[in-house]
Amino acid sequence: MPTQTTAAAPPVRPTDPSTNATRRRVALASFVGTTVEYYDFYLYATASALVFAPTFFPSVTPAVGVIASFATYGVGFVARPLGGIVAGHLGDRIGRKKLLVASLVLMGIASTLIGVIPSAATIGVGAVVALVVLRLLQGVAAGAEWGGSALLSVEHAPVRHRGLFGAFTQMGSAGGMLLATGVFTLVRTVLGNEAFLAWGWRLPFLFSAVIVAVGLVIRLGVQDAPVFQELRASGGVERFPVWQAVRRHGRSILVTAGLRLVQPALYSILTTYSLTYLGAKRGEEGSAAGLQTVLVISAVSLVSTPFWGWLSDRIGRRPLAIGSAVGIAVLIWPFFAFLDAGPLVLLPLVALIGMSVFHDSIYGPQAAWFAEQFPTGRRYSGMSLGYQIGSIFSVGLTPLLAAVFVEVGGGSPWILCTYLGVYAVLSVVAAVFAEDPVRDARRGSPGAGAEVGSRVSG
Repeated sequence: MPTQTTAAAPPVRPTDPSTNATRRRVALASFVGTTVEYYDFYLYATASALVFAPTFFPSVTPAVGVIASFATYGVGFVARPLGGIVAGHLGDRIGRKKLLVASLVLMGIASTLIGVIPSAATIGVGAVVALVVLRLLQGVAAGAEWGGSALLSVEHAPVRHRGLFGAFTQMGSAGGMLLATGVFTLVRTVLGNEAFLAWGWRLPFLFSAVIVAVGLVIRLGVQDAPVFQELRASGGVERFPVWQAVRRHGRSILVTAGLRLVQPALYSILTTYSLTYLGAKRGEEGSAAGLQTVLVISAVSLVSTPFWGWLSDRIGRRPLAIGSAVGIAVLIWPFFAFLDAGPLVLLPLVALIGMSVFHDSIYGPQAAWFAEQFPTGRRYSGMSLGYQIGSIFSVGLTPLLAAVFVEVGGGSPWILCTYLGVYAVLSVVAAVFAEDPVRDARRGSPGAGAEVGSRVSG
């Protein structure tokens, strides 16, 4: 990774005046708001694995239909950097909260409209065009969401507990997946598989309108952190924060992108591609077991994610990230061997090891760790860019590449497992180059960790 020599950004203040009540309210708002956003985004992932191939690509073979379905899924991740750029620029200028409200409304509109798109049998290629456009809007909204939600949690947090408070934003991913998978499973169970494939899959998307309204009520009740309000009051906001982040924090952007490679790739395999793989290998029984497993691992992640955030406040972010990446590279081989022949009753336990241990240990601390790479005035822009660029190459492409790799491998996942190993190596390299204020503070470096981003190049 390239190095750069720049002046250090001066700390704004060593303490955060947010009250405990404010911190708890912000943490709850971050969790609920991100849960709502990810519910909408993950609905599409689940539908891509189970529904969209026969609904929107009925004229091709099942394997090609799955690949095409996952291709539209990946389009959302291509749009996420655009959402990150726009939201980063505005969020670093006018505030985090306003962008979070806008992103929630956009996501809700796009997701609800997906639920009313006619099938390809009704309007032909227009159905696919509408699906892709709405997925692009979902991507823009998701790209705008994460950075602002993470910053609300981290910037309000006390210095010694940034990892824990930031993990409430990360919990929204598990909450959204749990809610999306739970609603899909409920609808499928009540209606039966035939009615579910014909029209029932639309109900979870239409339900988006209701939960977005709930998320808005909660999110409107919080304010930007004092550290950002003081920056605005002092006239210290940047005119072009995205450009300044790219020009002066290129290394930090590359680091955050690199840390976003192996973890989201594993997540998309555990929660999305494995449903398709099990369906192909084990039939409807395998697909149903996969859905139940996603419910279990998502529920447990609501507990394990804040635990790893808490632990990172004590031992540092870097050791957890390196251990996680190495574990994922090793785990993925026996995991697919289990999917091929292991007893399905043990599938939740096997997936829990992958999710709650190896995935959550790198994911839980990310909100705090990424914020620590940038100074306040360019933080939304810088961390959003790195996060979303990494997401394109990891969670965005992995389901599509997984389907292609397994097809090319004659049904064997060896190419896919090798691919995850390469990502693991890149994430380890990124972890080595990332700033880790917690580790510096434990070594007694002067001023380490006093202010989010205070040690990062300015």
